[in-house]
Amino acid sequence: MVCQACGSAVEPGGRFCPRCGAQIVAAAPPGPPPQYTAYPAYAPMPYIPRVQRHLQALGTLWCLYALYRIVSGLLGLFVFRAVTWHRWGPDWPLNHWGDWGHGWMHLVPFIIAMTITASLFGLFVGYSLLTRQTWGRVLAIVAGVLVLFKPLLGTALGIYTLWVMAPSASGVEYDAMVDAGYRPGMPPPR
Repeated sequence: MVCQACGSAVEPGGRFCPRCGAQIVAAAPPGPPPQYTAYPAYAPMPYIPRVQRHLQALGTLWCLYALYRIVSGLLGLFVFRAVTWHRWGPDWPLNHWGDWGHGWMHLVPFIIAMTITASLFGLFVGYSLLTRQTWGRVLAIVAGVLVLFKPLLGTALGIYTLWVMAPSASGVEYDAMVDAGYRPGMPPPR
């Protein structure tokens, strides 16, 4: 043993240091190492099914994509009209409504109609997902396949739609949500 005050050697069992007279405190006998307790377990996270987690975002993205399509189509038509202003003149749409000019100009009304139709279809898909319609899942899968070939945003939205909606487990989960009458803001179905 060693004196804690002066550091000189003390015979075992001695209660005072022979050199400085300090009281020797006996060290506790070595025992097993202290047992460390684990941290308390966290409360389990509530399980939210995959379709339910992504359905609100997916419906909102479809609505935003439809608005993007209509705005970009109108902007494209405006730019096209600005570029071709000198060719057909300022009164072109009023005086020549039925005459769309040379070559491919007769396709402009068709392009406008297709842009509006595609945008309305996207809004319809978004609405069906947000309101949990029974046919919304099938419509979303069809729409997801159709927009896969639209560069960047359409492809990303199509992949996300198919990832959420296409698996058969997603169909079971979506049908359970529809059957339970689940709407956003309600507690999840049991």
